[in-house]
Amino acid sequence: MSPLVALVIGLLLGGAVAATAILRFRHDPGAGPDAAAVALPEAALARRLLDLMDPAVVLVDVDDAVILANPAARAMGIVRGTRLLVPDLLILAQTVRSGGSRRLDVRLPGDLVGAGPRLMGVHGVRLHSGTAPPPGPVALVLQDITETRRSEAVRRDFVANVGHELKTPVGALSLLAEAIEQAADDPDAVQRFAGRIAKEADRLSRLVRELIDLSRLQGGEPLPELVPVDVDRVLAEAVDRTRTAARAKNVEIAVGGEHGLAVRGVESQLATAVTNLLANAVAYSSGENRIAVAARARSGFAEIAVTDSGIGIPRQDRQRVFERFYRVDQSRASSTGGTGLGLAIVKHVASNHGGAVSVWSEEGLGSTFTLRIPLDAATTVAADASKGSS
Repeated sequence: MSPLVALVIGLLLGGAVAATAILRFRHDPGAGPDAAAVALPEAALARRLLDLMDPAVVLVDVDDAVILANPAARAMGIVRGTRLLVPDLLILAQTVRSGGSRRLDVRLPGDLVGAGPRLMGVHGVRLHSGTAPPPGPVALVLQDITETRRSEAVRRDFVANVGHELKTPVGALSLLAEAIEQAADDPDAVQRFAGRIAKEADRLSRLVRELIDLSRLQGGEPLPELVPVDVDRVLAEAVDRTRTAARAKNVEIAVGGEHGLAVRGVESQLATAVTNLLANAVAYSSGENRIAVAARARSGFAEIAVTDSGIGIPRQDRQRVFERFYRVDQSRASSTGGTGLGLAIVKHVASNHGGAVSVWSEEGLGSTFTLRIPLDAATTVAADASKGSS
């Protein structure tokens, strides 16, 4: 039994003992003069503590009637009057009454809870003692484990995806090393294979680096203090980082929009986010396509838009592109060299800065990714003043 459930059961039993003492005092004038004085505060304190607890607590009698439910339980909508509205909880209470303590995960429907479906970890304990007691009341203690289970599922998927992504370059490096060994007498082949090894090693290095970046953004390290950041400098840094890859594909990057904007943030993270958006645009552009990056102030935010005229994103994939390791076209993963983490990093940078990222796209027409970051207060005041003077 967990310490929390033990405490709840102790409070329930304590309240029951106190109530028994009060009844004994009322019916037995010979009882000690302090019996009721001691029992009443104990019962009141026990009930008060139960009311203040976050876990939902429900006490069900032998006929499945609810004889106690704290505010947390009633707020969930699982109790109406003296009725327990969730069939799985009633079945659990009956099982506990006949067989002893039980644990069960119970899913509460969204229309009942009012905030979407919730998964509850329920610990049921019967309150009577003895080896073969008559049926008695059962305590149900419910804790919301929705986020815990979701986090566990995300962690499992993440580990599985990381293993899969690492397996590809590691396997390629192993095969290429073997090929070099067998082609030791052919300098041209050795040079060709060595180039492939360098490419796979770079891909592996980038994957590890982005995994570390993502871990930091997701809470592995505290977010540095947010300071005023020059948006023009962020765009210049991101374009400089992407220029070599763009030239290799004969893709032009044009910078425009408003100048002189400043946001509150971490410059290195914002530069990484914009770089990832530009790198994504370059990867999915070809020929003599043009990429535009521009910033503007709007409703207290700086909007940084990266627009390309590449292949576009199918409708069903547009919201999933920000998921870790998700790729619209898995067959292009090797040719683009992407890790599937770039846009996930952009999403977490935006979230950590109190902003957001969105995408507009049409197949064959291209895509526009827009990063919104709150403006620095001084920039907002200056912009309002200039509008007023004009």
